[in-house]
Amino acid sequence: MFFQFIDILGTIAFAISGALMAMGKRMDPFGVLIIAFVTAVGGGTLRDVMIGIEPVSWMKNMTFVYVIIGSAVFAVVFKKQINYLRKSLFLFDTIGIALYTVVGVETGLVAGLHPVICIAMGTMTACFGGVLRDILCNDIPVIFREEIYATACILGGFTYFLLLQFFADRHILFVIVALVVITVRLVAVRFKVSLPSLYKSEDNKQ
Repeated sequence: MFFQFIDILGTIAFAISGALMAMGKRMDPFGVLIIAFVTAVGGGTLRDVMIGIEPVSWMKNMTFVYVIIGSAVFAVVFKKQINYLRKSLFLFDTIGIALYTVVGVETGLVAGLHPVICIAMGTMTACFGGVLRDILCNDIPVIFREEIYATACILGGFTYFLLLQFFADRHILFVIVALVVITVRLVAVRFKVSLPSLYKSEDNKQ
């Protein structure tokens, strides 16, 4: 039950993130709904297809469809109020990747996959929806820039397995891992920490 609650929270966060991005690109209501939907289910769909879950999770549970539609409508109706939050798109995106990292890692574990593959599943679950969102909105995906994005998810996955043996209650572990991802992402943005560029020497010559 708690695991599904985290999954739904992640769906809400990513759906709002997608809707905000779409509205920022001045899309029509249908476009806003599609981007919200793709952002929310893109990563989970890829994960389920790779693991071999048929049909994929959100197709078997209409709750996720209703949640995405409701979140998109909420973002449209309360757009002005949401925009009062500083960098609201960044906020919801960060919450989304944190929660979906937990969901992806746990899903891989339930499927009996190796810990390294579970971490990969968590990272893909967290990041792929955002990749699709950015591509459809004609932006370079965040994961392909110098920002600490996928790295935060990977660190969260490693934290999960490092602490797994110390927590009989998985609920606490889920919260800790999500907080690790959020903290890493926030600290990286706040102090402008990024991955090294492959092109700095070339940029300096120009």
